[in-house]
Amino acid sequence: MAATTLKEQLSNAVKDAMRAKDKDRLVTLRMAQAAVKQIEVDERRELSDDDVLKVLDKMLKQRRDAAAQYDDAGRGELADKERAEMVIIEEFMPAALTEDDLDALIRLSISNTGANGMQDMGKVMNDLRPQVLGRVDMGHLSQKVKAALAG
Repeated sequence: MAATTLKEQLSNAVKDAMRAKDKDRLVTLRMAQAAVKQIEVDERRELSDDDVLKVLDKMLKQRRDAAAQYDDAGRGELADKERAEMVIIEEFMPAALTEDDLDALIRLSISNTGANGMQDMGKVMNDLRPQVLGRVDMGHLSQKVKAALAG
């Protein structure tokens, strides 16, 4: 049997959450499914696993930002809700890269693109993006690439 797609995994997780009567999990999974479906309808195409990963990665970033804003505003209960949603979404993401693996990928990308300064940061980021999608926070990656190109 062929490996299940990310969309199928989401759908199965929704069914499991319904059976388990896990409302919080169900709401988050349905939100993810709706985001995927919205893009499919808008663009009139079936999304690949990479496309679904991009959607989930965007959802994670939104929740990370919202949690930080809620923390700053002293709304801990709302920040905790965002973090709980992040945990559920992260289940569908590939395994995170270790710092050593990330450093190795950055060095490889810098040598592959021939980058030799900050003006080449875009080249390096574009080369890295497909390899690290969903496996690392892009803000963290950007900082590491800047540091590598600067020194």
